[in-house]
Order: sequence, then C-alpha cells, then structure tokens
Amino acid sequence: KGRWNTMVTELQQFKDAYDANAELWRVMPKFIAAFPAYENLGLKDLCQSIHSVYREYDVARLTTQMYISEMVPAMRPTDAYAKFVHSEVDRVPIDELEGRVSAVLLTPYPPGIPLLMPGENAGAADGPILGYLKALQAFDRDFPGFGHDTHGVEIRDGTYYVLCIKKA
Repeated sequence: KGRWNTMVTELQQFKDAYDANAELWRVMPKFIAAFPAYENLGLKDLCQSIHSVYREYDVARLTTQMYISEMVPAMRPTDAYAKFVHSEVDRVPIDELEGRVSAVLLTPYPPGIPLLMPGENAGAADGPILGYLKALQAFDRDFPGFGHDTHGVEIRDGTYYVLCIKKA
C-alpha cells in the first residue's frame, strides 16, 4: 500500500505540473542540465509535442499491426546466426531495409517483445515493422534525450542501422 500511495502521489504531482505547464527546468532539473535545449519549454508543451509525433506516425496502430502481422522466415535462425558469425552481413540503414533479412534479433523496449527474429524478412517499406522503426528514428531525432532502446539497432548520427544477411 505504501508503494501504491507513492505512485498516486507522483502521478498527481505530474498532473499538477502538466496542468500548470510548469517549466521543465523546475520539474526535470537533471534532465535539463543534460539537454538544455528544452529549458524554456513547459511540461504540457513538451507532452503535446511528443504526442503529436506519435499521432503523426500512428504509433498505436503500428505497434498493434507489427505484432499481429504474419512473419514468414526467409531462413532458419541458426542459418542466419551462421552467416552473422562468418561476417556475411551488411549494416543497412532502415530506409534501405525493405525486403532485407535480419541477421539479428530486433527487440524494442518497451514492450520487450521481439519484433524480428534472425532470418526473418523486414517486410515492405510501408509495412508496420519498417513504419514503426522509422517512427522511432524520427522521434529520436526530434527529441534528443528521450531516445528509444531497441536491441539489435545501431544508431549512428541519428540514423538507425540493422545487420542484415548479405544479398547473394
């Protein structure tokens, strides 16, 4: 019950700060010290900006679709791993990932559910998997400090890369 009360208290404090559009330097001082670009924003302004990006990319729909879409493996995971071990892989930016076969496990956190297994095809450019990864990449570029943790994705200069099986 003590933890529950603490959580409710924190949520109420967040709601109060949101309703007042409290300056971020007041409610998130350590974060603002690391990312001063947000210093003059209010909490409500930041939340609405973040929400607009999620709406623009329709992340709620993509998140559902990517986990209910049927995945057809292009090769067995053990074969993909063998190619990985023998350096038969390319580092591919997500904008060029259409139709490529992943050499690694891709797992976004949250929710921590694998998105692609080694040996699975990333799908179409307008499909839910690539749409979701592109949305995360765009969000990470627009909101430094709020980046996503996706196991299997390498980020270089704001671009997402995935290790894929070399084309034959």
